[in-house]
Amino acid sequence: MRSIPRLIIALMLTWLLGGALANAATPERNVGFEILNMPNGAGPPIEVGVWYPTDVPAAPRPLGGWRQTVALAAPIAPGLHPLVVMSHGNGGWFAGHYDTALALAHAGFVAAALTHPGDNYQDQSHATDMPARPRALRQLIDYMLGEWPRRAGIDPSRVGAFGFSSGGFTTLVSIGGVPDFSVFPAHCQVHPANFDCALVRKAGLPGNIGALWPPSVWTHDTRIKAAVVAAPALGFTFVPDGLKGVTVPVQLWRDEEDHVLPHPDYAEAARGALPTPPEYHVVANADHYDFLAPCDPGMAARYPEICASRPGFDRAAFHADFDKAVVAFFVKTLG
Repeated sequence: MRSIPRLIIALMLTWLLGGALANAATPERNVGFEILNMPNGAGPPIEVGVWYPTDVPAAPRPLGGWRQTVALAAPIAPGLHPLVVMSHGNGGWFAGHYDTALALAHAGFVAAALTHPGDNYQDQSHATDMPARPRALRQLIDYMLGEWPRRAGIDPSRVGAFGFSSGGFTTLVSIGGVPDFSVFPAHCQVHPANFDCALVRKAGLPGNIGALWPPSVWTHDTRIKAAVVAAPALGFTFVPDGLKGVTVPVQLWRDEEDHVLPHPDYAEAARGALPTPPEYHVVANADHYDFLAPCDPGMAARYPEICASRPGFDRAAFHADFDKAVVAFFVKTLG
């Protein structure tokens, strides 16, 4: 066997050592965290959770049924950090994707998630007011860039959005989508048992639901430069050209065994309507709620409908990969 020249060995060692030093020079940041009440005009304040990089030591803290290691109300780390705003699904709350928010903050991002007014686990009074959702997301960006006490640490030119389920719909509208709800009655004639159809029936919305929401009611935000969309609701309302105005990069996720928003009318429909192919991931054996943060045993006992996964699916292992992929996408697109 031919020996490897010493010069090549030296170059290889230099390359390996350089990579190790580079990794050592960019450790995960500590995470600061706070829960805020965002002003909402004449309405009740909107609950917002914010995760951000800090140099202050962190400690385990409770968050609902979870625990996270954070520094409460700590100063933000020096520098300008990208912002990612987060929109939860129907009946959720700001902390439903706390592990993804933590991963983003560890990587140097500011992650801000709101509890949507009237569409959360405590209040479903406006669960079918879909135009209100992108308005609220825009309001969150306004607040984070204009009023948040640590706003000087955000780079306003690097804003991303993350959305799950109804939050995925919210995000698609925010980046330029214009849904057409005139197709909704026909969809529900074919799929009356689907979650969205049952929700609209329960709310008693009129049959001509499309007339309620002309294109002018949808709020877009050009400050959003990249988006991650997981299991989006109402994807069929964007077919065929409702997403033609989307120009930012999109990472799109579909769970293979979604019983809430079944294939192909939701994520796949959105994929086909996007003018530029997204970074597309299909998660084998996953169900709808597997995109929510993994539950501890106590939560699983109290909320089996959102905590239980299909046999053989490891939600914790999936989230380790999912969070890495989300962070990598935003690092690539927002810098």
